[in-house]
Amino acid sequence: MNLNELSKDKKFFTRKKLILSVLIIFLLCAFGFSFYWFLELRDLQTTDDAYVSGNKVLISSQVASSVVSINYTNTDLVKKGDVLIQLDSTDATLAYNKAKSNLSETVRKVRQLYINSRLDKDNIDKAKIAYKQSLTDLNRLSRLTGVAAVAHETLQHAKNQVVSNKISLNIALQEYKSNQALLLDTNFINQPSIQNAADAVREAWMTLQRTRIKSPVTGYVAQRSVNVGENISVGQSLMAIVPMDQFWLNANFKETQLSRVRIGQKVNFTTDIYGDSVVYTGYVAGINMGTGSAFSLLPAQNASGNWIKIVQRVPVKIMVDIDQLENHPLRIGLSANVKVKTIGGEGSSLPKTQRSTPVYSSETLILDTADVDREIVEIINSN
Repeated sequence: MNLNELSKDKKFFTRKKLILSVLIIFLLCAFGFSFYWFLELRDLQTTDDAYVSGNKVLISSQVASSVVSINYTNTDLVKKGDVLIQLDSTDATLAYNKAKSNLSETVRKVRQLYINSRLDKDNIDKAKIAYKQSLTDLNRLSRLTGVAAVAHETLQHAKNQVVSNKISLNIALQEYKSNQALLLDTNFINQPSIQNAADAVREAWMTLQRTRIKSPVTGYVAQRSVNVGENISVGQSLMAIVPMDQFWLNANFKETQLSRVRIGQKVNFTTDIYGDSVVYTGYVAGINMGTGSAFSLLPAQNASGNWIKIVQRVPVKIMVDIDQLENHPLRIGLSANVKVKTIGGEGSSLPKTQRSTPVYSSETLILDTADVDREIVEIINSN
């Protein structure tokens, strides 16, 4: 065997060894990937079509007036109950004072009705006495006509007096009934006219309070669209408050990915703002009852024969664990990359129980009328 043949054999074995090594490495990689897919990727559904959502509390006015001052602007932190905007309260103050004066006048009128009712009773008693006396006089004169000289004019005058006293008694009774129809058997403070006047005071007081537009929640100001001096109308949007206590993702998964997605499954996601260094956690809260296109303004019509099938996407609501937002706050509208671990898949894709608490609520805007109620009682007692 010459040197050329030895060199060729050596190159052949070297090439064969290299190919075998590459094949072994490829098989090891394939085995490793298959093992990793079996353990992790098999039950993992991902999407990058996801966006952060949250509560946007829109601030609007309940009264029409002009803006006197704006206490907060975009990105400012506000606490629940803080006065965001002060409106001109001149007209509201005048209306409130007028309502209180009207209540005082109404109370005095109703008290006069009670006084008149007592006077009417006295008038009825007097009319009854006069009527009985005139009847007695008429009977006495009637008996004397047979035994004594009684002038015809005297007897006629007695008869006329009976008729007159009878009419006076009927008038007194009618006046009493008319007065009682206004009072009935209702106690003084519950008289309809007093209640209406008191409600007018409460309404004017609430209008005055609503000239101070307060924040219903704690959060950050966004979308301020009002300026000092602007005349605003009822319901006009002025700004928004974004609270930091509730965020969720609207993740749009392909319909082919949802067969094993269930409520309560754990979710990991990252956002473009922080990158892969910050991994958020959450859970599947629900799967929408239709695709995005089904609820669009103009749903797709595929009745024609030349349509192309497109895989639809279904929004999945993913609630974010709030504890993570202290150090890495989110903003509404941010993009996210979502991974749902669908191990098991034995849960439900639809909720089986009804919600027992409101989705979101605030009692800050509910006015406490205790102060104005005390003032109303003072007005009634002092008049």
